[in-house]
Amino acid sequence: MQTLIVENRADVDNAVAACIFQTDLGWFGLRGTENGLTALTFGHAGRTDVVRVLRQDAEEGDLPRWMEHAVELLQQFSRGESVDLTEIPLDISHRTPFERRVREQLARIGYGQTISYGELAAAAGKPGAARAVGTVMSKNPVPLVIPCHRVLAAGGKLGGYSAPSGLAMKRRLLDMESLACGQSRE
Repeated sequence: MQTLIVENRADVDNAVAACIFQTDLGWFGLRGTENGLTALTFGHAGRTDVVRVLRQDAEEGDLPRWMEHAVELLQQFSRGESVDLTEIPLDISHRTPFERRVREQLARIGYGQTISYGELAAAAGKPGAARAVGTVMSKNPVPLVIPCHRVLAAGGKLGGYSAPSGLAMKRRLLDMESLACGQSRE
């Protein structure tokens, strides 16, 4: 695992720490404050891709305790183990009220479950706002923790996904979760 301390800069969400590590789902990068996670990127082919996405200047240092735990949970998740990623504290309070409601509702969708963009819009109090939910999902700074891969288009279609390998990664995540739950994904 590569442990990095990030300079306190506004363009990286006032992050104080970052961590880069390799998993079965590719290279991961976490960025956060003492309070919680501000950004997560994953599915990268190499460490340099993560550094580019995180936009960081770094040096060796200690991680906040929550970040050490987050790395453990994400390693387990990437191996197909059912873990509760909501244990990872978030520091994304600078989002709009609608974004917060959508993300709060999505956090309730459990491992191996899915919801449509339209259903999520209704649950967030904005029936008919499926496209707006799609926009919120495309800007999700902490995928997997806020599980945007569990949101499907109408008719059960995959829709979109912003990870480096896009829909292939979304399909892989959904299949992995279904297998862990003893379900099959048709």
